Amino acid sequence: MTNKTHDLAHLTVLISGASVAGPALALNLARLGARVTVVEKAPALRGGGFAVDFRGHVHRTVLTSMGIWDEIHARQTHMGRQTVVDADGSPRIDLPADMMSGDVEIFRGDLAQIMYERTKDDVEYVFGDSIASLTEDADGVDVTFDKGAPRRFDLVVGADGLHSNTRRLVFGEESRYLRFFDHYVAGFDVPNHLGLDRTGRVYSEPGRAFVIGNYDGDPDRAGALLVFRSEELSYDRRDVASMKEILRERFAGMGWEAPAVLKALEEADDLYFDAIAQIHVDRLTQGRVALLGDAGYGATMGGMGTGVAVVGAYVLAGELALAGGDFRTAFAEYETRIRDFAKGCQKISGNAGPFFAPPTERRIRMRDRMYRILASRPLARFFKRMTEKAATDIRLREYPALTAPARL
Repeated sequence: MTNKTHDLAHLTVLISGASVAGPALALNLARLGARVTVVEKAPALRGGGFAVDFRGHVHRTVLTSMGIWDEIHARQTHMGRQTVVDADGSPRIDLPADMMSGDVEIFRGDLAQIMYERTKDDVEYVFGDSIASLTEDADGVDVTFDKGAPRRFDLVVGADGLHSNTRRLVFGEESRYLRFFDHYVAGFDVPNHLGLDRTGRVYSEPGRAFVIGNYDGDPDRAGALLVFRSEELSYDRRDVASMKEILRERFAGMGWEAPAVLKALEEADDLYFDAIAQIHVDRLTQGRVALLGDAGYGATMGGMGTGVAVVGAYVLAGELALAGGDFRTAFAEYETRIRDFAKGCQKISGNAGPFFAPPTERRIRMRDRMYRILASRPLARFFKRMTEKAATDIRLREYPALTAPARL
């Protein structure tokens, strides 16, 4: 499986996180012969999750090089239009599929599974454990784990999400880097009582909104996405009961299908709840440790975080290959090439909360008028190009070892 052009067989790399960024980097590094270990605190690979999309030629180039473009298409959601509705369920505007779902859309869990299956025979995956400490010296990094025996690696990459443990250990507390965007988001499964078939419905009231969508054609199951405007809240991210109580309070008395959504919330065992926020670090690398994906340049939603993570993984692996494993040179190039691209994608994510949950009725009407115009046929192509601009605003360097499509 190794591409011998730039063999990294001498390099040992620990990646923290097995969602998307971690397996993407593992796939690229394994192609180059690096000895890769991925540690993930969850007891197994996480399935399900939100649907994530890719758009534009940059995403396609990277995914094709990784050898997974066709498989992503084979497992895509085929999500159709989403409709903004009134309190009685009558349609206000239709949002085109490519606006909400890009060129191709897939569940995050399915994407992770594809990359895991491609790498599991060549990459060591350690589930149910987490990094406890990192001690670097001139020749490597000594790592202790919550459960496993201590080990030593040449490099460590934090690909462990918005609330990265690796970033906290090496770069400092999360509060230094997290910017709160005045909204929270939640998601969980609900019964498909509306009979949706790969379509969605969006309902907004001032400062709060929810979406009910069916992404996979399952006649019995749908997903609910809840967004609300708020001051910053203090809560324990491990306390599911308290998060459910917050949602009950914030969505009490809301119209349309809110009572049914809140009823489903009571039984939900897959609740996702987090602030709409971004991570802004001073630098993406420190010594032998690098940050990748949401850990270094994350946005909760709307910032094409999955696409940025996959491109970042490709660039980081490619630079290590070109530098022959010289991490100082590779890390500097990675930082230079990915930083502005990531920031450009983050800029558009700041609109996610106000898009779903405008603060006033007047703002809701303004949003609807604007998107009705943008979704019209004369402007649809222009709007598609506009949504792809950030996703394509990077010139990929030639990485000979990664250019040929992977055959893993």
